[in-house]
Amino acid sequence: MRIVISEFMDAPAVDALRARFDVRYEPELVDRRNGLLQAMAEADALIVRNRSQVDAALLASAPRLRAVGRLGVGLDNIDLTACAARGIAVVPATGANARAVAEYVIGTLLVLLRGAYGASAAVADGQWPRSALSGGLEAHGRTLGVVGFGGIGRLVATLARGLGMRVVGHDAALPAGHPSWGECGVESCSLDALLERADAVSLHLPLTPGTQRLFDAARIGRMRAGAVLINTSRGGILDEPALAEALRAGRLRGAALDVFEAEPLPAGGPLAVLLADIRQGRLTAPPGLILTPHIAGLTREANARVSDMVASGVTIALTGGDR
Repeated sequence: MRIVISEFMDAPAVDALRARFDVRYEPELVDRRNGLLQAMAEADALIVRNRSQVDAALLASAPRLRAVGRLGVGLDNIDLTACAARGIAVVPATGANARAVAEYVIGTLLVLLRGAYGASAAVADGQWPRSALSGGLEAHGRTLGVVGFGGIGRLVATLARGLGMRVVGHDAALPAGHPSWGECGVESCSLDALLERADAVSLHLPLTPGTQRLFDAARIGRMRAGAVLINTSRGGILDEPALAEALRAGRLRGAALDVFEAEPLPAGGPLAVLLADIRQGRLTAPPGLILTPHIAGLTREANARVSDMVASGVTIALTGGDR
């Protein structure tokens, strides 16, 4: 049986698959669409991250396909309905990168609240902006709003409470009486109430028709003045021009984005222009802005866990559990 791997996978997991299967490991296939479609002609399984599109065209080119492994948890790049109709197993790495994402959220939250970590060049150049950087904020006693209360959202809440933060949460699919809220010490509330109360908001939602542009200009406008926004879920949930405007106008203290509606983030867009203005000192009260290339869930440890979990799941799907 043949497995095609079209994006990066941890080497030991690839080797483990090679011990049992004919493996074609070509991470560059994600950028060679025609090559990927051709490779699928003899594939029994495909392993992807978030950029390979498992759509109607790919499925049509893969008559033998029995399993799709997803090196991550978001499934918006996979046609789940079509896979189910053909009996193709979809194997995500549920929970394997939760720790990495949660630590990213807390790390960027602390950086944005403190606002003091961008002055290294000035200090090394002999400047001493002590007064300008003495207005940072502490996380302790502040309120974090977690939107989406799955495994990652719950771990973020747990870490935040360890810092002495109050945590409120919203999840349209999780009833207010669900035990998960109490177990994590989190108060369930409506989304509007969360935005009114939270000093920081972290998004942990799948991208669906119901969450597309959920955080538009109106909803961003409901956030507390001086709040920060962190998105590690999917870029399409957030209206990027509206966020850039809110940051530029000083309504928000800062934002950290690891995901974008278009990836890679196009040059010259509202966020890129805003960041250039911040770097060039063209704003009197520059906000904090952290942009990273969809790596919140990527650490050495998470890569190993994710790859091992998917390799195991795909093996089971192909062999019926005979490992």
